[in-house]
Amino acid sequence: MTDTRGQGPSYDTYNGPLPGERGGTQPQGPYHPPQAYGAPAQGTPAQGVPTGGHTSGGQTAAAQRKARTGARTTPRTRKARLRVAKADPWSVMKVSFLLSIALGICTVVAAAVLWMVMDAMGVFSTVGGTISEATGSNESNGFDLQSFLSLPRVLMFTSVIAVIDVVLMTALATLGAFIYNLSAGFVGGVELTLAEDE
Repeated sequence: MTDTRGQGPSYDTYNGPLPGERGGTQPQGPYHPPQAYGAPAQGTPAQGVPTGGHTSGGQTAAAQRKARTGARTTPRTRKARLRVAKADPWSVMKVSFLLSIALGICTVVAAAVLWMVMDAMGVFSTVGGTISEATGSNESNGFDLQSFLSLPRVLMFTSVIAVIDVVLMTALATLGAFIYNLSAGFVGGVELTLAEDE
């Protein structure tokens, strides 16, 4: 029987690494395993997203995902359309009463301040002297404007007007609430559109 495999390599003169061994000439240092994918693109994570080994479609999809996450959306404006179907007469009466009292106090204070300013400017004395000369006669001195428009009398007159104003405003506001409720039963009431910015 003859050997047909031919002449094999001579292992006596072989100086290379044996199977399963590393090359003897590698520099000492940390071992880096071969990469399964190509180097990641700049700005993309190195793990979890394979960017190499594919066409440019993968890079385009990654860029689009990054653009979506980084884009700022414009704030939406929420709107609600509401309808005032009924006005509570009791609450309307309380609110109108307080507002009318505040308006009455402001009226009294404004009248007092105006009287003091006009008195300091000498309006009452000048106008009063003119009126007394025009209405005076030999028997009487005429109409005395300064005594008629004194500060206590002006404040009392203004207070009476403020009290009447409080009563009228409260009554008219309450009556207006009843009239609104009756009209809202026929036409549906006033519609309001409320908007909220986020």
